Amino acid sequence: MIARIVIPVILVVLLTDWYVDRRFICMCRLHRKALRCCWWLQTTLVVVYSVSLALSKNFAPDNLNLLSRYLLLLTVWILPKLVFVVCSALGWGHCVYHKTKTNWGNPIGLLCGFILACMSIYAYTIGFSKLEIRHVTYYSKDLPQAFDGYRIVQFSDAHVGTYGETRAGVLNAAIDCMNAQKADMIVFTGDLQNMRPTELLPHQKALGSLKAKDGVYSIMGNHDYAYYIEADENTRKANLQRMMDLQKQMGWQLLMNENRVVRRGTDSIVVAGMEYEGKSVKVPNKGDIKKTLHGIDSNHAFVVMLQHDPTSWRTDILPHTRAQLTLSGHTHAGQVEIFGWSPISLLYKEWGGMYYEGRRAINVSTGLGGFVPFRIGCPGEIVVIELRKDK
Repeated sequence: MIARIVIPVILVVLLTDWYVDRRFICMCRLHRKALRCCWWLQTTLVVVYSVSLALSKNFAPDNLNLLSRYLLLLTVWILPKLVFVVCSALGWGHCVYHKTKTNWGNPIGLLCGFILACMSIYAYTIGFSKLEIRHVTYYSKDLPQAFDGYRIVQFSDAHVGTYGETRAGVLNAAIDCMNAQKADMIVFTGDLQNMRPTELLPHQKALGSLKAKDGVYSIMGNHDYAYYIEADENTRKANLQRMMDLQKQMGWQLLMNENRVVRRGTDSIVVAGMEYEGKSVKVPNKGDIKKTLHGIDSNHAFVVMLQHDPTSWRTDILPHTRAQLTLSGHTHAGQVEIFGWSPISLLYKEWGGMYYEGRRAINVSTGLGGFVPFRIGCPGEIVVIELRKDK
């Protein structure tokens, strides 16, 4: 993960520290040598830290705290310093061009950098701990009358390995909140782990306490497959099997290109779970539409399709099925949302909320947790979806 950005990060660190050294530290009259020594010592430590993480053979280091602390360092120190240097350099250029002495870029850069650092600290603490319940109503003329008012609770992208012991209360509060909804069905739309199924063990009892009238259904997300650690094929298969076994032990019905029929008297709906199909460069596409809907009368059934990656809605589900409602996750809304806009919208057309194509719809959950404990403007969410008969 860090290997992808290590060269730009090191360049930013070296260039910004050189600028601060030449423009400010070298101008000091007292303790100049000591200040420069300390300044370049922290530079060296940051570079060493960056390189050591980049050399990890896996997607992330085994100790995810090392990654979290590094990203905190990046957003609280390195990026604010870059903002300050850019503002200061522009201000210096303005002074040279207009032959003035006061560089207003320095105080502006300090203020902007300070605000960015404060926002980052908030995102790692309060922002990641916040929880939101989003209510959605979906109307369909195809919904059987007996299911008018049926309530589905959706959650996605729990990434329970990120909670550890210190943040376990955040996950437990979310589980209590879901149970309090008294839903007819609970669905989880993928990414339960970060890299290893052992991450579930401290939270297995809590996750197993999720209850709904018609049960808890789940699918696999790209992180739930064993492709985020470097391992031989046998180890990968064993990790995948353990992930599947743990979900079943929790009482969840894991759907692997499968479907289940839920009945109310003579009426019924179908919940179908498709394996991962999407953009991930690490996980091969495993979704099989025909297998997922095997045995289902597609002309008459009301289908709730579970697919982790929302891009599959347009590439596979809309053109090849009549599934009325699709539930997805995966995007996390980039874990950053500002005035309703997220940078992840540059990559995904459907990235958070309810989207329609005619009468068919997809709900994309922005997720409960994240690989990195960082959220600003988009708290972890639980979605309560009410199905209504469109008369």
